[in-house]
Amino acid sequence: MNAKEFMKALEHITEEKGISKDFVLDAMEQALTAAYKKNFGSKTNVKVNIDRETGNIKVISYYVVVDDFDDGTETTDEEGNIVRIPPEINVDAQILLEEAREKDPTIQIGDTIEEEVTPKDFGRVAAGIAKQVLTQKIREAERSQIMEEFRDKQGEMMMGMLAMEDQKNYYVDLGKSRGILPKSEMIPGEVVKMGSSIRVYLTKVEETTKGPLILCSRKHYGFVKRLFETEIPELVDGTIELYAVVREPGVRSKVAVFSNNENVDPIGACIGANGTRIGNILKELNGEKVDLVKYSEKPEEFIQNALSPAKNVTVNIIDPVKKEALAIVTDDNLSLAIGKKGSNIKLASRLTKYKIEVKTLEQINEEGNK
Repeated sequence: MNAKEFMKALEHITEEKGISKDFVLDAMEQALTAAYKKNFGSKTNVKVNIDRETGNIKVISYYVVVDDFDDGTETTDEEGNIVRIPPEINVDAQILLEEAREKDPTIQIGDTIEEEVTPKDFGRVAAGIAKQVLTQKIREAERSQIMEEFRDKQGEMMMGMLAMEDQKNYYVDLGKSRGILPKSEMIPGEVVKMGSSIRVYLTKVEETTKGPLILCSRKHYGFVKRLFETEIPELVDGTIELYAVVREPGVRSKVAVFSNNENVDPIGACIGANGTRIGNILKELNGEKVDLVKYSEKPEEFIQNALSPAKNVTVNIIDPVKKEALAIVTDDNLSLAIGKKGSNIKLASRLTKYKIEVKTLEQINEEGNK
C-alpha cells in the first residue's frame, strides 16, 4: 500500500464525507493491531502506529519494566464467588528490571521498551483493513449525519416523494433518508401515485443499527395541527393560538383556536380571504371535514362551540369535578350535535375534556314526567 497515495485518498474522502481523519486512523490502528495478532501469532504486547503526516505504518512490540511479574489478584464477590482481577499491565507486556537493564543499563521501573516488528508483507494486510475500515466509518458517518438532521424532526411535517411501496407500506424520499409511511396511516379513501409529492407527519425518529428509523403518518392529529401552522401565519407569530386538535381521520377534525389580539378573529384568520387558507388545508385532507372552534375559558361556551355544526345549543354543567355536561338542542339540531355514528359528540367531548350528553327539551320533559 503506497502510504502517500493512501493519505491523499483518505484526506479527500474524509473531507467529502465530513469525517475526522484522526477518527478513521484511530480505527485503522485498532483494526490493524487485531489483524496482526490474528495473522502473525503475536501476543498482546503490540500496537500499530500510523504516522499522521506520511501514512507510514509501523507495528511496535512493547514491554513495561516491572520489579516483579504481576498476573493479577483473586478476590471474592458478594456471593462468595472467586473473582480474578486482571493486572494493570498485561503479563505479555511485562519485563523484569534485571532483564531490561541488559539492554539499557539506565532503564527504570515503569519505563517502556519499544521495538519495531513490522512484517515485510504487512502492507497487503493493511490495504485490506484500510478498505474495510474506510467503508465502515463512511457508513457510520453518513448514518450519524442523517440522524443528526432528523433527530429534531419528530413531531414535524415534511414534504417528500413517494418512492416505493410494498404490501404494507409506502416509502417516502425525504432527501438524505426514507421514511416509512404505513398504508394504515393514510387518510381513509385517499389514492396516491408513485413519484408524486406528499406531506407526512413524522411520528417517530429512532436510531437503529441500520440507520435512522423514520415513521410517518397522515392520520395523526398532529398532521392537521402542522397543516394549520403552515397555512396560517398568525399561528406562527403568536397572534392566534391553537388550543387543541382532535380528529377522526377521513371523517372530521375539530380545531380549537383563540386570539391574543382582540382585533383579530381567530376563526376568520383560519378561514382566510375567500376561504383560501382553510381551502388549502381541506384539499390536503381528502374531503375530511374540519370544524373551527373558538376556545373559551367558560366551559359552557366552549362546549357549545365544540358541538358545531349544531346551533342553538344550551349547555349546563352537571358536575364540574367529574366534568359532565348536558347539552340541550332543538329537534332539528339533534342529529347534527350527535353526528354520524356519534362522531361529532365524541370529538366535542375529546376536545373539551367533558363527558357530554345531548338531549332535546322534549326528551328532558318526557324523562321528568316518568
